[in-house]
Amino acid sequence: MPLVLIAGGIFCGLGFVTLHISNATSYLVDDPRACINCHIMIPHYATWQNSSHARVTTCNSCHVPQDSFFRKWKTKAQDGGRHAFMFTFRLEPDVIRIHEAGQNVVMENCMRCHEHDLQQTSLREITASKARHGEGMLCWECHREVPHGQVHSGSTPHARVPQLEPAIPEWLRTLPARSSSPSQRETTP
Repeated sequence: MPLVLIAGGIFCGLGFVTLHISNATSYLVDDPRACINCHIMIPHYATWQNSSHARVTTCNSCHVPQDSFFRKWKTKAQDGGRHAFMFTFRLEPDVIRIHEAGQNVVMENCMRCHEHDLQQTSLREITASKARHGEGMLCWECHREVPHGQVHSGSTPHARVPQLEPAIPEWLRTLPARSSSPSQRETTP
């Protein structure tokens, strides 16, 4: 029985450390800074921050479904869990590509926000699924630099974005360093 309790404690402790290091709880809110938990997203954040969309949207406004409470939180849980896992274990790719499900969500949100503009044109029938079958185009095929500008690894090397919180607690970082052996302490000539 004590062995089971110890193993359970270790498992729970590792779970809490993983949640802390990955900053997983940040995905529960609409704060765009949650998106830069992963360093690879910094150029995307910086280009959005300097776009016209930054005044009226957050990352979740475009990348999370807005039509249903359950669909929104299901997507946030799936994406947040995947992103937290990838960030924690350093599995993020060098180049970010939006998945098909994400493309559908972004298209839905483009059309939701820009519905008035789309009613005045013949572009109303454009959807992500039609674009994949060659019957239409994705919004960002024409509006490629909205809202992220030119984003690739070296496009925003000097972008000013909030720094990531260190995973190691302050009290642990400020512990005094110890000498490795008594002979190192005897340095008087």
